[in-house]
Amino acid sequence: MLKQIFTWWNGTTFGTSFTLFRRRARLVGKDGQGNRYYEEADPSSPDGHPRRWVLYHGVAEASRVPADWHGWLHHTFSAPPTDEPLVRRDWEKDHLPNMTGTPLAYRPKGSLARVGVSPGVPDVYEPWTPDAG
Repeated sequence: MLKQIFTWWNGTTFGTSFTLFRRRARLVGKDGQGNRYYEEADPSSPDGHPRRWVLYHGVAEASRVPADWHGWLHHTFSAPPTDEPLVRRDWEKDHLPNMTGTPLAYRPKGSLARVGVSPGVPDVYEPWTPDAG
């Protein structure tokens, strides 16, 4: 109970749960990762737009929101991707969350962080010494 009151990274906060419980928001849709997207039933923001938010399935990481839902959350698109899907180009790749800090992070050739691979030192390497002029 205390986690829900004081932390947002363990799921919904108490305020968000209260808003959903009172049915002040409606479920708009879900993405492929299981994230759920909500919109306020009666706009309460000063600019007249309804508030929109995401409840993450798992870790609350903003990079897990796909581009089409990101545009809807930030009022770039008025219709959610469930009603008007974003047109995908043939050169576009599938959405991937940020993997930095995980075992799936990109580690280029020669990186000291690569697991099980020693970059080695080339034979032509000569260390610098202060005596060499």
